[in-house]
Amino acid sequence: MINKTRKGCKDVWNAYMCEGADFSHSNNDIPFCPTTATALPAAIIPWDEAKRLYRNALARGDKHFFCDVFVCWFIDDYKFDGPRGIWHDSAFVLKVLRHFAGAITPDFSTYQDFPEPLKLYNTYRMRVFGYWLGKNGIAVVNNVRWGTPETWRYCWDGIPTNSIVCIGTAGGNPRKLIDRERFEKGLEELVRVLYPHSILVYGSANYPCFDKLIDQGIKVIAYPGSTASAFDKRRRTR
Repeated sequence: MINKTRKGCKDVWNAYMCEGADFSHSNNDIPFCPTTATALPAAIIPWDEAKRLYRNALARGDKHFFCDVFVCWFIDDYKFDGPRGIWHDSAFVLKVLRHFAGAITPDFSTYQDFPEPLKLYNTYRMRVFGYWLGKNGIAVVNNVRWGTPETWRYCWDGIPTNSIVCIGTAGGNPRKLIDRERFEKGLEELVRVLYPHSILVYGSANYPCFDKLIDQGIKVIAYPGSTASAFDKRRRTR
């Protein structure tokens, strides 16, 4: 809880996002983020593109515009994190997202060479931000981000089982051969722990590891990773 008795005390940790959250699903104090989306996205666009559409609409006086796409954060962190990023201006994020069909939870980076506390913190931020968006009426799908096997003890925390999840491949994994084995083993563990019925892939799903999932009856849907093709017809897998 936030101590409101001391004058001038500010919530710099965004504790308000946790109000009402369920922490019982995690041994690592990561809040549960329900999947509030009830339909699959028609398309997925990145945050910087969503901001551009929002500002263009306001500039032409269209305050009630609506775009039937989900917004994601599969972009470089400097474009959405930092002193002026979404963590510090969540009210603006909510204002923008109300004009879109929904959101994939933020993709705060968990690079392999990050210190473990930072990777855990960024995993926490993914869930709590998504929980808060859902509580405010945004249709939410959880982004799942894993690293080397030691991250498996917390990287699935707070995500519903037998649900829809989203992963990103546009940034490199599993495109880079050096990372492909780690990616594939993590994907297998994701399915074992969360057993999702649908996996949204932002980027290419043209890898054998996804064909195996399809054979298991999991729906895999790939969305183009570039903004130029985000509204094109996407590849659907049975």
